[in-house]
Amino acid sequence: MTTTDEQQRHHLRAGHASRGPYALDIDPERAGWERSGLRVLELGPGDVHTLVTGESEWIVLPLSGGCTVRTAGEIFELRGRKNVFGPVTDFAYVPRDARAQIASGAGGRFALAGAKCERRLPARYGPAPEVPVELRGAGTCSRQVHNFAAADAFECDRLIAVEVLTPGGNWSSYPPHKHDEHHPGTESVLEEIYYFEVEGDGLGYHRVSPSRPGGTDVLAEVATGDAVLIPDGWHGPSVAPPGRSMYYLNVMAGPGAREWLIRDHPDHRWIRDTWLGQPVDPRLPLGAPEAVR
Repeated sequence: MTTTDEQQRHHLRAGHASRGPYALDIDPERAGWERSGLRVLELGPGDVHTLVTGESEWIVLPLSGGCTVRTAGEIFELRGRKNVFGPVTDFAYVPRDARAQIASGAGGRFALAGAKCERRLPARYGPAPEVPVELRGAGTCSRQVHNFAAADAFECDRLIAVEVLTPGGNWSSYPPHKHDEHHPGTESVLEEIYYFEVEGDGLGYHRVSPSRPGGTDVLAEVATGDAVLIPDGWHGPSVAPPGRSMYYLNVMAGPGAREWLIRDHPDHRWIRDTWLGQPVDPRLPLGAPEAVR
């Protein structure tokens, strides 16, 4: 089972990975891998932050509040949202080798999801109505996925990012799955970050179990502001506490083609067959104007 050192290395509790202006700052060097990164920026009313993108592409995603993003001769007004449990938000893509100013009149919290990349793509605005919303699973495995930067939804060079909302008492990231080996058409190699928020100061749980001898082994009690690093291993379930919805932001990137190919844990993949006879949790969608299963 997991050791204390491994737990601390892979489960970053709120405030334990802050740096400079960021409440959370995970870069590839800190994570011990090659590409994926995540920052959480907290701005007070009228504050302005300058982001130097370097070798990484970034998406500015409002967690609460709205902001203006100025970069590469473009100005993007992000309406944002009250919190992550509300409607889908708009976002902005900022290319590598650029500078961006992020300003918020009323203040807010903003996720900066990033990945080291090779191509410099144009800066772009992502409108909220164009974000694909998926209701995945059924019964107590029902969850809602905002595929704002999924591999087939929004062009990036390396970055893949989605949001997941899980109603209280449900399991998501289930069955446990992995993406730590290259098998063409079946599984892709992706470094992944989970960033969590739980309604009402609640606590949830997240499991990562080894897919190889000496692999990642973590059982984390997660709260708002926590992150879990997944360099390898079967990850899931993510368990929302009864009465409190759970949110997580997934940030991924890898060395190969930009594709999300996963392999289910063989001891748990049978659960998918049970979904065919069950309805989606009637509490879904959460905050979304429309969704498709």
